[in-house]
Amino acid sequence: MIRYMDATPADGPALDAMARACWVDTFRHSCSAADMALYLAQAYGPNGALLRHLVDPAHRFRLAKDGDAIAGYAKLSEPWLPAGNFGPRARQLSQLYVAQPWQGAGIAQLLMDWTIGTARELGADELLLTVWEENHRAMRFYARYGFKHIGDYAFQTGNQTDRDLIMRLAL
Repeated sequence: MIRYMDATPADGPALDAMARACWVDTFRHSCSAADMALYLAQAYGPNGALLRHLVDPAHRFRLAKDGDAIAGYAKLSEPWLPAGNFGPRARQLSQLYVAQPWQGAGIAQLLMDWTIGTARELGADELLLTVWEENHRAMRFYARYGFKHIGDYAFQTGNQTDRDLIMRLAL
């Protein structure tokens, strides 16, 4: 049975390992081993962004747990996109990951519902996200919620620059 809860610093190591594994499973084919290693060192591990953000009040994390295993999570943030892409009351879905064994089980929908509801509770009038232009499954998922492509973002994977789509949902 899947349980949903806010993440705490004690969840950090398991969350970091799960997020890293999801990133590798989803994107390993899209970059060189060297660029992947550079990105993973920046994003995950003891000095990575995920663990720093877990204790930063600008970010909120919601976990989906199956027993002790983290099956998925959503990370809602204050916007980090360049100015001009959002208004003063925006929030940003920074990450929504579901591990492969649980994909298709409805976890992503419940995490997205939490994200939208929490953004509204925080007074947001728009929700932003970025998605890699080749991640068609995620783009279809976001489109079902009404997200619209409003611009592009240059995402660095090591030394490689990828095109992410900036998507927006009016709340």
